[in-house]
Amino acid sequence: MAILVDSDTTIIVQGITGREAASFTKDSLDYGARILGGVTPGKGGQEVFGLPVTDTVRELTERFPVDASVISVPPAFVKDAAFEAIENGIRLLLIVTERVPRRDVIEVIDLCRLRGARLIGPNSLGVISPGKSRLGMVGGPAQDVRKSYTPGPVGIMSRSGGMTTEIANLLTVAGLGQSTCVSIGGDPIVGTQFADLVTDFDADPETEALVLFTEPGGGMEKALADRLRETSTHLPIFCFIAGKFVDEMRGVRFGHAATLVRSDADTTEAKARTLREAGVTVVEELSRLPEMVREALS
Repeated sequence: MAILVDSDTTIIVQGITGREAASFTKDSLDYGARILGGVTPGKGGQEVFGLPVTDTVRELTERFPVDASVISVPPAFVKDAAFEAIENGIRLLLIVTERVPRRDVIEVIDLCRLRGARLIGPNSLGVISPGKSRLGMVGGPAQDVRKSYTPGPVGIMSRSGGMTTEIANLLTVAGLGQSTCVSIGGDPIVGTQFADLVTDFDADPETEALVLFTEPGGGMEKALADRLRETSTHLPIFCFIAGKFVDEMRGVRFGHAATLVRSDADTTEAKARTLREAGVTVVEELSRLPEMVREALS
């Protein structure tokens, strides 16, 4: 078992004929993901790596059950693509596009809530359950994914797509495999946050420990701490907070759009204190993470 995606998850790609989308579609197929087709308006009837391309989502959902959609379209078209997927019964959406207008993201999140759908992203590299399936492009080409990600008991959720892979690789080298790894997205507003995912991981029998990667800015860590105080978890949770230097540079955005310190609550120091008070182990040196996780598992 895994959270969000497994070997049975059926996937389509909206925007599949784009260069980036076509590239990660091939990589995901090589990894074993069950991608059934793609959508690009005006290009129906074409094929991408043997997959049918249609003008609309409905043309695919009428042919076979679809569990998830990866949305890789220009920012201005993301809302329409997401609405189309949701209204055609797809219940897991991954938006890889960045710089999606915030109002559009909020409207997509609202529709997801109304229809019982789950949104990962925007600005997410994806989700991977090692050895089972991958949604999106996290980890890169299939051969690189197999080197960095291995099946095991450690869940990962990260605000950085690249660091999702770095942490997985660090654990893999130490002989610690992963259950599911989620790049939640680096934009200020994302559909699924740490507090949402910790409940999923807690219910997953394959997950025995949880690792977070986070950064300055935003209130996700406080929301997680509040959730942990309200509902306990049996999982040992470890967190590495990057970017301490940003604490002294208020109002300056670094890297992801959400990495922006506006007040004391946004700083790494405040986040570390809040998480520790909720029972999370804050890791000061990333190199020590595998040792600490192994000790907790034993």
